[in-house]
Amino acid sequence: MALHQERVFTIEDIYALPDGQRAELIDGKLYMMAPPVRIHQKLVSQFTKVIGSYIDQNHGGCEVYPAPFAVFLNEDNWNYVEPDLSIICDKSKLTEKGCNGAPDWIIEIVSPSTQQVDYGIKLFKYRTAGVREYWIVNPKTNIINVFDFECEQASGQYRFDETIPVCIYDTLSVRISDLL
Repeated sequence: MALHQERVFTIEDIYALPDGQRAELIDGKLYMMAPPVRIHQKLVSQFTKVIGSYIDQNHGGCEVYPAPFAVFLNEDNWNYVEPDLSIICDKSKLTEKGCNGAPDWIIEIVSPSTQQVDYGIKLFKYRTAGVREYWIVNPKTNIINVFDFECEQASGQYRFDETIPVCIYDTLSVRISDLL
């Protein structure tokens, strides 16, 4: 009896999706993306403003890219993600198509359809790809999980009304409740 083999998808399959349909590709498996809700988009917009302003005011070299923005995590044909926010400090990773390699900081806003992927699959994938910092923001529970993959000291769980230190920037902190 033959073993059932799952289809392995590639980046070409991502680009072949019908207009308006979005998906991410992790280790050859497609994860379809639902349209975001209003609170999701408000958080993405506010994070983009706050982080972008901080970088500008401090004459930083990093850039902030909100989704949809292509990240080719491992520079291979089987991994393509669109984090809600990608902060990239190594501009040599940037191309016209997106980012080749791991961003320095990724923020994902959890929705019911992405929860398992954000807390499990992406957590592992981002860590092994070389992301320095990963935030999982959950508007339903008002909890943010911060993962500092460089030194682990600032890793932890925070409430929306708490001040959260940004690991890659010593002088930046964010209180989510101030963004809403």
